[in-house]
Amino acid sequence: MYSDSHAHLTLEYFEPDRDDVIARARQAGIVRLITVSSFIGDAEACAALAARHDFIHFTAGVHPHEAKSFAPEVADGIRRAAGRPKAAAIGEIGLDYHYDFSPREAQRRAFRDQIALARALKLPIVIHTREAWDDTLLILDDERAREVGGVFHCFSGGKEEAKRCLDLGFYLSFAGPVTFKNASDVAAAAAYAPLDRILCETDSPYLTPHPYRGQRNEPARVILVAARVAALKGMTPEAVGEATTRNLEAVFRLD
Repeated sequence: MYSDSHAHLTLEYFEPDRDDVIARARQAGIVRLITVSSFIGDAEACAALAARHDFIHFTAGVHPHEAKSFAPEVADGIRRAAGRPKAAAIGEIGLDYHYDFSPREAQRRAFRDQIALARALKLPIVIHTREAWDDTLLILDDERAREVGGVFHCFSGGKEEAKRCLDLGFYLSFAGPVTFKNASDVAAAAAYAPLDRILCETDSPYLTPHPYRGQRNEPARVILVAARVAALKGMTPEAVGEATTRNLEAVFRLD
């Protein structure tokens, strides 16, 4: 039993073989999968995909890269999508100070507004943060995000950042980078975080785990992430797979 808490299955990278990718996920033992909205307007496609597969749920939200385009009508679209069956969260939302594709003030404003929307809708949030730890955690605290909870997707910090996120009541989701040889901080965070507060993901089609770096990623490879987390914790991959699946169901409130 495994789960992928974060994939982007509606992207064009999967156009040639999306059904095969989903079938391989099932064959690999994946019983829960969250397909995450990748761009403004994508949530409807995510909802349609989730409607066709019992084990898939979806999110709706505006990525920090697109924060400059966040507007009331965009928020209305998120709200409508979040009312569709199998909507699990608002996301991915947050701050990205590495690329700065949107002005930082616009990112902060869109982040705050979407946390408020999540609170109004009583949905958890999926958080993207890159080189913006202090502002991300400050905004989560200011906006009372603890009330809805959520997950730090593709957790990229070390033990110190992990403790700060856990203390705020959030889960940590580990992706392909935990398998990279140069990711000692992330590995330390995975070893440190309690088993009942972690998830596993692929961020497909990105961040392919070792030894397949450079290839398109897909949900079936979440097993490699779970195996690495298991090794760091001295557990079996199956035990990590089962625990992280139960955690996914808890954070996204899936029956």
